Amino acid sequence: MIDLHSHTDESDGTYSPAELIEAARALPLEALAITDHDTFAGYDKALPLAQAEHFDLVCGLEMTTRHESQRLFSIHMLVYFLNQPPPDEFRGWLLEILEGRRDRNVRLIHNLQAAGVDITLAEVEKVGRTLTGRPHFARVLMDKGYAKTTEEAFRHYLGENAPHYAERYGPETVYAIERVRMAGGLSVLAHPIRLGIVDHLREEKLIGDLRAAGLDGIEVYHSDHDAEDVKRYARIAAKLGLAVTGGSDFHGAAKPGIALGTGYDGNVHVPRSVLDDLRRAGCA
Repeated sequence: MIDLHSHTDESDGTYSPAELIEAARALPLEALAITDHDTFAGYDKALPLAQAEHFDLVCGLEMTTRHESQRLFSIHMLVYFLNQPPPDEFRGWLLEILEGRRDRNVRLIHNLQAAGVDITLAEVEKVGRTLTGRPHFARVLMDKGYAKTTEEAFRHYLGENAPHYAERYGPETVYAIERVRMAGGLSVLAHPIRLGIVDHLREEKLIGDLRAAGLDGIEVYHSDHDAEDVKRYARIAAKLGLAVTGGSDFHGAAKPGIALGTGYDGNVHVPRSVLDDLRRAGCA
């Protein structure tokens, strides 16, 4: 069993890289990908630990991209470097994306303070470490009594429909796919169920359009996917010639219902053959 989708406290998870490697080995998982948001910081810290234990650690990250069709919406994309490390040029591009995230955070702090919320960017960045995102804002808001749960914090202060919401920069989806390809990486559509497209024909068309733009794979196995979703995405992957990936989307205490390797109540099981097939196909 493997897990190709997990997060550390270098983005919005709660496990340190060392703790995540320890948890993966204890299960035991045969391989793990650390896919923090917009940063390799968690992977970089975990790599020497994994190498010392001869554990198969996969280099990855998760990116939020912006896609324009009939409306502008977010598409999360997993990126993997299976056979070579990410080049410096790609890492430099990620730093630009992180700067866009910080600009959004400054504007979000301004909006919250203007509404009378007692919060500073320094407080949030202390929680967020390498990458500070809205989940870290939510933790501070809960600690200060402005919300009881993460869901409440997003509903009243941080979500796209909240009055204080601030948009952040995200690369256009097709451009991001091209940057990944040029860097020698593998681009994968993450948790496609979250696209929120009820019409399955429209959903498949969008995935087909992304495939035509160079998308390499689709996350078939995910904690948000039920058995029918898995069958549908596996069929789409076979039809479009997309690689199959999968993982729990583990965040530790930030998403307590999701277990590393097995998802919600054991609904995720990604066989080792998934990673073996990716590597045999020569996906970089």
